[in-house]
Amino acid sequence: MSMVDEPLYPIAVLIDELKNDDIQLRLNSIRRLSTIARALGEERTRKELIPFLSENNDDDDEVLLAMAEELGVFIPYVGGVEHAHVLLPPLETLCTVEETCVRDKAVESLCRIGSQMRESDLVDWFIPLAKRLAAGEWFTARVSACGLFHIAYPSASDMLKTELRSIYTQLCQDDMPMVRRSAASNLGKFAATVEPAHLKTDIMSIFEDLTQDDQDSVRLLAVEGCAALGKLLEPQDCVAHILPVIVNFSQDKSWRVRYMVANQLYELCEAVGPEPTRTDLVPAYVRLLRDNEAEVRIAAAGKVTKFCRILNPELSIQHILPCVKELSSDSSQHVRSALASVIMGMAPVLGKDATIEQLLPIFLSLLKDEFPDVRLNIISKLDQVNQVIGIDLLSQSLLPAIVELAEDRHWRVRLAIIEYIPLLASQLGVGFFDDKLGGLCMQWLHDKVYSIRDAAANNLKRLAEEFGPEWAMQHIIPQVLEMINNPHYLYRMTILRAVSLLAPVMGPEITCSKLLPVVVNVSKDRVPNIKFNVAKVLQSLIPIVDQSVVEKTIRPCLVELSEDPDVDVRFFASQAIQSIDNVMMSS
Repeated sequence: MSMVDEPLYPIAVLIDELKNDDIQLRLNSIRRLSTIARALGEERTRKELIPFLSENNDDDDEVLLAMAEELGVFIPYVGGVEHAHVLLPPLETLCTVEETCVRDKAVESLCRIGSQMRESDLVDWFIPLAKRLAAGEWFTARVSACGLFHIAYPSASDMLKTELRSIYTQLCQDDMPMVRRSAASNLGKFAATVEPAHLKTDIMSIFEDLTQDDQDSVRLLAVEGCAALGKLLEPQDCVAHILPVIVNFSQDKSWRVRYMVANQLYELCEAVGPEPTRTDLVPAYVRLLRDNEAEVRIAAAGKVTKFCRILNPELSIQHILPCVKELSSDSSQHVRSALASVIMGMAPVLGKDATIEQLLPIFLSLLKDEFPDVRLNIISKLDQVNQVIGIDLLSQSLLPAIVELAEDRHWRVRLAIIEYIPLLASQLGVGFFDDKLGGLCMQWLHDKVYSIRDAAANNLKRLAEEFGPEWAMQHIIPQVLEMINNPHYLYRMTILRAVSLLAPVMGPEITCSKLLPVVVNVSKDRVPNIKFNVAKVLQSLIPIVDQSVVEKTIRPCLVELSEDPDVDVRFFASQAIQSIDNVMMSS
């Protein structure tokens, strides 16, 4: 009897859990659908589970979202692609709910299933579904329908294709702006499946209607369509149909539309070819760089390097650089920040002479900007300029500004400089580094912000790796060890951290002769935090130094610490002693 009842059990439990008041139980149940389907087998999944899910009228969006997601990967559980159509009804219902993210997920799952279905099944099941949704009384169904046409269209007969194009045209003229928005955003995908002959007639007339829509939210999605359609059309058609639209859009009364144009413009340059770019798109882009809305200037400034890569250097210098100069002193800090994040990439595009003459002054003004993000964005990309103009010029022109930033009042700017120092050091070479930047590296160990002190300790390790132990022995170790007597315990802790990082780089000899005695000495510090950090450092030195040194120097020190009145000191000391014993046993 139990054998007969067992397959019934999962569906009964599922039904109970899906009707439970506790949303978490309902969610867990939905997420276990694949397990339940495996237990039921393919036939019962088709006949019982899927109809039950179609009728399930849960009102919680989270549960519906999980269901839409699960059904998208359900084809193997219903018996493969020949039975895939049974998954369409529950997803069709989900396409009509009010919550946008549920509808979007349902459309995504339908597209995934549709792309695996056989052509005959698409004609029998999928296309009728798309038509039903497109004719839906409630706007949510029509919004969802727009996302299905690119899957439905390729397998349709010629007569059906004509009908689908006509339905899509109606959706683009729908009374509800939400439907027109959905039609505009899916136009590129649909156009990619339409035959070239109809692309120029039907699709272009749909596109022209959308570009003249009275809602800016529809027009800005039509901008996205410009780039997608531009790639599908021949260059001459692109110039005839798309270019005038983009030029108009770049002067649209809505800043949101202009913002979208600023984001997409460089993609269109590739579609229309070099000559129209020079005559039409460059003036449009210059207009956007000088737009009266800061958001539009931010979007345009963020694409300045990509745009310049498409143009030849002369055009960039003639038309784009004057705008870049203006933007570097823009009234909006966000515009300057967007520019700073990409302007370094212009150096390889413009070449050495133009970078030195035109860009360096802009870099310098941005490095001195009052807004920390602007300065940060410049610092983090300095290596791109170095490749073009060489380290000598970079150090003469930009280094004074870098030194100034090393003492910036914003700690994140100081942190960015520290992280850039090893790269700068490898490019400048030892001599130059010692003169200009050596002092700064020590100064950061005394910073008031812990992240800076920690980064400074890491920085010393990376410099020792770059210039070698001998250089570190002369320039780093003596100064670091001097600081161990700092009256403030937090700074003494930073030095211990630096010692633990430097020891592996310096090797056993210098560690034993210079670093270890200092650490042992500090173990007598009166602050418990220092003492347990000593125990940690000694533990990190065990694999570096010789076994005899461990027994003669490290173990006695740790034994003493393991009897300390402070519980944390005793804990870390005994951990370190345990570590020595483990090494002894393994050897």
